[in-house]
Amino acid sequence: MVTRILVGVIAYLIGSITFGVIISKIMAGFDVREKGSKGAGTTNVLRAVGKRAAALTLILDILKGVVAILITYAVGHIMNLESGEIALLVQIAGLSVVIGHTFPIYFGFKGGKGVATAIGILITTNWEIGLICLIFGILIIALTRMVSAGSISASILFPVLIPFLKDSFLVEGSYIVFGILMALLVIFNHRKNIKRILNGNENKLGQKV
Repeated sequence: MVTRILVGVIAYLIGSITFGVIISKIMAGFDVREKGSKGAGTTNVLRAVGKRAAALTLILDILKGVVAILITYAVGHIMNLESGEIALLVQIAGLSVVIGHTFPIYFGFKGGKGVATAIGILITTNWEIGLICLIFGILIIALTRMVSAGSISASILFPVLIPFLKDSFLVEGSYIVFGILMALLVIFNHRKNIKRILNGNENKLGQKV
């Protein structure tokens, strides 16, 4: 139990490093959460600061998910835990790092939507599912010009794919519940976007906000 709590806390603290805020302050002199959609994610950084800052934010947010999972995986092996326990720790770390990104303790609990970090988690735990979800999300974004639509669609696809590609995860174990919880978390973080999509006034790429 102590190990599970420790892994969750470490992953949460990693997720709480809000690169969108850090990069916008360094490169533009303001907190990106004061601009545009008031978010700390890549899309708002792109609109408010620029492409270079957005690219850095995207890469670093993805790496948060990768680092959290790899640290957890290493801890499990160092402690010589059974594969089932390692799988559970990985799932705890995955959820915790996204929660940290969404509610960062270092930045007033106001962060991003966790999509880039979730991509890092998917690619690390199961590169096949991660790649499929990433391509699917990009396709939806290209068709709709709405990042939120692509993010929500990809998150829903994740648990759907698990039964078909369950044998290619980093560790053994059932990930159905994990996949559903991850999808629900991403959907919850996009609740305002969903409302705007339904009302027909969601922000699109290239549109000023």
